[in-house]
Amino acid sequence: MNEYILALDQGTTSSRAIIFNKDGQPVGNAQKEINLIYPKAGWVEQDPADIWATQMGVVGEVFQRTGVPPESVKAIGITNQRETTILWDRKTGKAVTNAIGWQCRRTSEICEQLKEEGWEPYVHRTTGLIIDAYFSATKIAWILESDASLKQRAENGELCFGTVDSWLIWNLTKGKHHITDVTNASRTMLYNITSQQWDEKLLNRLGIPAGILPEVRPSSSIIATAEADFFAGNSIPIAGVAGDQQAALFGQACFHPGMAKNTYGTGCFMLMNTGNKPIFSKKGLLTTIAWSDGKNTQYALEGSIFIAGAVIQWLRDEMNLIRHASDTEEMANSVKDTNGVYVVPAFTGLGAPYWDMYARGAILGITRDTKSAHIVRAALESIAFQTRDVLDLMEEEGGISLKSLRADGGAVVNNFLMQFQSDLLYRKVERAAVQETTALGAAYLAGLAVNLWEDSSMIEKQWKADAVFEPQKTREWRRSKYRGWQKAVCRTFDWTKDEKEMGVSD
Repeated sequence: MNEYILALDQGTTSSRAIIFNKDGQPVGNAQKEINLIYPKAGWVEQDPADIWATQMGVVGEVFQRTGVPPESVKAIGITNQRETTILWDRKTGKAVTNAIGWQCRRTSEICEQLKEEGWEPYVHRTTGLIIDAYFSATKIAWILESDASLKQRAENGELCFGTVDSWLIWNLTKGKHHITDVTNASRTMLYNITSQQWDEKLLNRLGIPAGILPEVRPSSSIIATAEADFFAGNSIPIAGVAGDQQAALFGQACFHPGMAKNTYGTGCFMLMNTGNKPIFSKKGLLTTIAWSDGKNTQYALEGSIFIAGAVIQWLRDEMNLIRHASDTEEMANSVKDTNGVYVVPAFTGLGAPYWDMYARGAILGITRDTKSAHIVRAALESIAFQTRDVLDLMEEEGGISLKSLRADGGAVVNNFLMQFQSDLLYRKVERAAVQETTALGAAYLAGLAVNLWEDSSMIEKQWKADAVFEPQKTREWRRSKYRGWQKAVCRTFDWTKDEKEMGVSD
């Protein structure tokens, strides 16, 4: 009988289920959108019951579509949107509030207070993170501070906290297991990534009772068993769990220090494997646990680009320069270059290495003969420029020279962008043949734990690129283009600051 892995991929806007075979190939998938709730400006929520219902709905659908019998599934792998925070009643299993989404900014004031109290150095060296509303810790604190009854129930041990992985595991095991994995724990801003324990000092400061926290397990290990009722009478081990970006790094088979992946989506998430010791950034990159099998823990540096594919949506929806995202490749190739135009898509500020939340977007270098194709090409190039910004910083702080940039995400279908990226980095860019790298990573983690794959070398042999882009430009071209980008970025900062103050150099 053929053997399979079921991957549950619970994302911000959809829940998906994908069944993979032993060759690491998807044999079927199902997807269902999930609603986001915006109670106030800057607030983002989701209904935890909806998260669970949509996830199990697509599980049933993928089995029906593929005809794969549940008894042939050796294990379940789970990957999830990170940092989203759920609290539920330990007895009833029902959520006590809506989930607070990772994008939610309601806890900004708590973060500012922590910074004023001088917590930034401690948070950074302990958790590898910066103090930000992005992470789970201040979301939990906000919920408990906002409702005295919930605070009391938490102190009485009546509540459970979890990120989305914990919520799914709790429901799949009918409340038998309150568990998370090290990758998700490392995104809470409560977890010591070196000692791999919940940090009492941070818990005390934020007023979070330790009793509501899940047990932390390795990413690749049999951590629980899903109840047979959900799978036609078949109990299936849950054997792989990882946050979405770490799962994508694993799915891209970036198993060695210096290997990196970039997910080109609405924004970009770049992770570089840094080996078995954490490297703490001095310039705003995040240090995170990449995965663990219980014997070995791998770490990664992570850099986020706020606006990537979203700049293409802006060209389409706001500027009306294109009708479809796919139009950009033809338009970019219709001109020989951008004619000196740079687009800096700082719509929500700029991240690493600039870190200016007050920066705003700009189109620079416009002349009378600037065409729409020049602007479209410059917008595509901005994605690659921002990727180089982050990658240069990773190499500088990690002391590791890039060995491989593996690309996934919706925007990688654009051949112009991939070739420009290779030219700008002067390294080959490999586009993954299997685009479902996040779900595939969860499947691989689960499959290793149940010996469907003996070791990671088998996975490395399975990884394939559907296209490899080799650099074709000169060193002088790269220097000139990137220098122009840096000058353009400076113009989006406070105009009273000069280039040296912004860190730009030849």
